[in-house]
Amino acid sequence: MQKKLILVLLSIAFASNTALAAEPAPPAKAPAKPSDEIILAQDAPQLASLKIETVSEIIAPAASPLNGKIIFNENYTARISSPVAGRALKISAEIGDSVKTGQALMTMDSPDLGSALADARKAQAELALKKQAYDRSHMLLDGGVIPKKELEASKADLDEAAAEAARANARINNLGANHNSSESYTVRAPLAGIIVDRQVNPGGEIRPDAANPLFIITDPNHLWASIDLPERDLGKVSIGQPISVEVDAYPGETFTGKVLSIGGMIDPTTRRIPIRCAIESKGRLKPEMYARITPLSLDQRKVIRIPNSAMITEGLYSYVFVETSPGHIKKRRVTLDVQGRDFATVKQGLIKNERLVTSGAILLNSELAAGK
Repeated sequence: MQKKLILVLLSIAFASNTALAAEPAPPAKAPAKPSDEIILAQDAPQLASLKIETVSEIIAPAASPLNGKIIFNENYTARISSPVAGRALKISAEIGDSVKTGQALMTMDSPDLGSALADARKAQAELALKKQAYDRSHMLLDGGVIPKKELEASKADLDEAAAEAARANARINNLGANHNSSESYTVRAPLAGIIVDRQVNPGGEIRPDAANPLFIITDPNHLWASIDLPERDLGKVSIGQPISVEVDAYPGETFTGKVLSIGGMIDPTTRRIPIRCAIESKGRLKPEMYARITPLSLDQRKVIRIPNSAMITEGLYSYVFVETSPGHIKKRRVTLDVQGRDFATVKQGLIKNERLVTSGAILLNSELAAGK
């Protein structure tokens, strides 16, 4: 009886083991996706809203961007007025025209030039007359006809006439005319450049003592930038220090330059000091443009520069999204060095040539939060 019971139990145990062995094994779990990473398929619609760029290094700024503006380089700028009064007859140059040295800008009718020419011709005639009188006196003195004092008086008259003729000729040369000129006077460009201002019209009266110049010519390849530097930042700027310049007309583009001079005193009202800088305008910057000017570190230390649109701020910390491989985007915390209106420099968290999401970071952050 016991043997039969044992056989029955063995049969039941064998059947149970066989059934368990026939059941399929549960599927293996997929590895968990990191909570700070987003994986996008090659045809994911989110990719159309993202802009991914390679980060690069720049020289570290020594101070936050400062407000300034582009101004004329006075060493390459001419403010042209007429040295004589008259009336404009013909204007040969317009604002924006490129001119060469000596090129005619305006022709005018000038009675003053006519008077100068008449004075020069009169002085030449007087000089010739005094020269004849002196030669005659010299001859008469040699013949014993006149005393020596008359020759000396004739020599004094000749010297006076020569001085007057030299003065009249210098006036003509200063005006750029010659003795055969008429009363038509031509205003010419003293240097090559671009005409940036014109304050004369055909038929207008011209006065040499006018408050504004008739023309302003400047070389667009040589410009200055001016900064009203706050007193607290004076220790961060020195003569010869490199700078970077940004303007609204060319977003994302920087122009280089250096500090030329620092003002001698601080304005007692604004507590600021004027700084003058030379810049490489590449022929693109224009005088009177507003600019953001950043003094750069003298030790040429390099930092990563990123647009503010690439950052997400959560509490006290800043984060960016980095493409670690195609379709794999990881959220990463960064430490900022200096943050400006449009760009920030990163002290830690990014290295050169990494791929950074510069547009669409808010979208990725929302998707990451929704997946948690």
